[in-house]
Amino acid sequence: MNSSHRDDSPVLITEAQPSLDDQQALRRRKYAIMMASRVPCLVLAAVVFQMWPYLWWLSLVILAISIPLPWMAVLIANDRPVRRSEKVNRFRHSHRALESREHQVIEN
Repeated sequence: MNSSHRDDSPVLITEAQPSLDDQQALRRRKYAIMMASRVPCLVLAAVVFQMWPYLWWLSLVILAISIPLPWMAVLIANDRPVRRSEKVNRFRHSHRALESREHQVIEN
């Protein structure tokens, strides 16, 4: 297909991607969840270390998990979903439709 050719037939919206506003809202929600989970991780690491000092390695693991959370949250929040390279599902007229038949032109 020539890249300068544009198909103006209507796109069927049943398979359309979510709107940009919906995508941004989802990314904001993921960011908030990831950032909110960092504080409980830090508190949990402190509680585990205080209550069970012999499980210091578990506190270290929980702390290690919480360190990259802000970085990952920013990456996920700034990343848009990949654009699908699928063929667009367009409405096609039936060959039997009235509009598709040839009309006789009468000249004077």
